[in-house]
Amino acid sequence: MTGLDAVHLNFSPGALHLLNAILGIVMFSVAIDLAPRDFRALLRRPKSLIVGFASQFFVLPALTFALVSVLHPRPSIALGLILVAACPGGNVSNFFTHRAGGNTALSVSLTAFSTAAAIVLTPFNIAFWGSLYGPTRELLHQTTIDPVQVAITVVVMLLIPLLAGIALNQARPDITARLRGPLKWVSMGIFVAFVLMSLAANWGYFLQFVGLIAGMVVLHNALAFAGGYGTATLAGLSPYDRRSVTIETGIQNSGLGLVLIFAFFGGLGGMAIVAAFWGIWHIIAGFTLSTLMARTEAAR
Repeated sequence: MTGLDAVHLNFSPGALHLLNAILGIVMFSVAIDLAPRDFRALLRRPKSLIVGFASQFFVLPALTFALVSVLHPRPSIALGLILVAACPGGNVSNFFTHRAGGNTALSVSLTAFSTAAAIVLTPFNIAFWGSLYGPTRELLHQTTIDPVQVAITVVVMLLIPLLAGIALNQARPDITARLRGPLKWVSMGIFVAFVLMSLAANWGYFLQFVGLIAGMVVLHNALAFAGGYGTATLAGLSPYDRRSVTIETGIQNSGLGLVLIFAFFGGLGGMAIVAAFWGIWHIIAGFTLSTLMARTEAAR
């Protein structure tokens, strides 16, 4: 277990560029569902958007800090959990929200707004919460994480594809209508295949350490869903909006997390395995939770 903090996984620069491109395609596939009118409608009634945003970027990182403070995992595991919690919501949350019978427009808008805000808030949350926990503070001191470079990474991978997708949907809705279904499934399939190939390249490390990390990731993900549900309930949101906030908080962009880990932390073993297992587990958990939610209709 101690050796986990010294493990650096195999991940070539070419693979990192490929992952950047894949995440860009995934984000573009979400953006072609959006139009400026979606944002205007939410801005006229912003309560649900504000609550979801706060749950994503303030409640979840705080709950994560509480979790690592109580359980005291290895520093690389703790920093991996903090980093995943600092990422914006994952776009597969939109699919799960629709499946759960929640407010899909709210989910898509939360993904878009959190992606844009991640330029500032993701590096801030990594630095802030990571520096509050002693062991992860030491890891941060040993690495060079430039908030400006993190912001540039987020802009290139997420914000530019987001804006491009919205612009195409506004200018040529006929094209986006044809692209929407196939592109969403193809992009997610490519991403899942990439994660599985990356795991295969580091299978020995994964088998050696995943048993020590799996329980932590499952607990962290459950805490994320519970935090979203609790925040939405305390804020008095309707069940329809509450489902969106719950799923949006529990589904994280672990692909972005992997990029940041390999770009700025040298593929540090505990961090990378946390993000990779998160990428697998939150899809299983999201599918299960959305199936259970879909059994009843959410009041609006």
